[in-house]
Amino acid sequence: MTSTVKSIWSWLSTAPKEGPVDFVLKVILALVVYVIGSKLIGWLCRILRKQMLRFGTDEAAKSFLLSLIKISLHIVLILTIAGNLGVDKTSVAALVGSAGVAVSLALQGGLSNFAGGLIIMFLRPFSVGDYIIENGEKNEGTVEKIELYYTTLMTVDSRRIVIPNSTLTNNSIINVTAMDKRRLEIKVGISYDSDLQKAKDILRELIERDPELLEREEIQIFVDQLADSAVILGLRAWVKTEEYWTTKWRMNEEIKLEFEQNNIHIPFPQMDVHVKELPNR
Repeated sequence: MTSTVKSIWSWLSTAPKEGPVDFVLKVILALVVYVIGSKLIGWLCRILRKQMLRFGTDEAAKSFLLSLIKISLHIVLILTIAGNLGVDKTSVAALVGSAGVAVSLALQGGLSNFAGGLIIMFLRPFSVGDYIIENGEKNEGTVEKIELYYTTLMTVDSRRIVIPNSTLTNNSIINVTAMDKRRLEIKVGISYDSDLQKAKDILRELIERDPELLEREEIQIFVDQLADSAVILGLRAWVKTEEYWTTKWRMNEEIKLEFEQNNIHIPFPQMDVHVKELPNR
């Protein structure tokens, strides 16, 4: 591109000098070169994008690299045109630098989001397709897009949440789907009058016959708490991450039905009040 510009300018320098007319021709030529150069830069970026797609480059990395290449090539193009117009390249570079500092001060929030995007891209706390919970504003959902400034989540009820990357990097994040399996934990209360051992046997039977629970993983059935109104039983088993919620909902329903059939009562919070008679005076 630089050699093309120099060739055109060399041709122009051989033309007879006409004072102001010569300057006008140079300005027109500069505009033409800028338009052609911009189109070449866009064409080059499209080729690079296709190659990145071909090699499966991450979306965040792709956006960052293409933006960096596009901005850098435009700066080179502007400096080249300015130099051929007779402007000192050092002065132009200083002007660009000063403008960059001014923009940076005006867009401090944007720069922090940009830095957050770089951190997410290189450290990989989560990827597209992961289900995450952001503990700052309590936003959660499936990661749809990771861009330089923002990350987009899609909630289970099809709401789209756009979160600044600085928010994600400045708060703790729970990556729910980081592992292939999750531990399922359910707690249920039974009355003190119910058969404790029978209730534990029912829970064990439900775990063993459920098709989604992993057979070779650890299973625990325990008394978690002797509460005011109930004995709190707990069960722990392992399930595939993608089957976690459907399995939990199904197990809750089956526990309720099985306990009812076997006369094991799930009490609601209650309080026994004893009235003591005072002696007559």
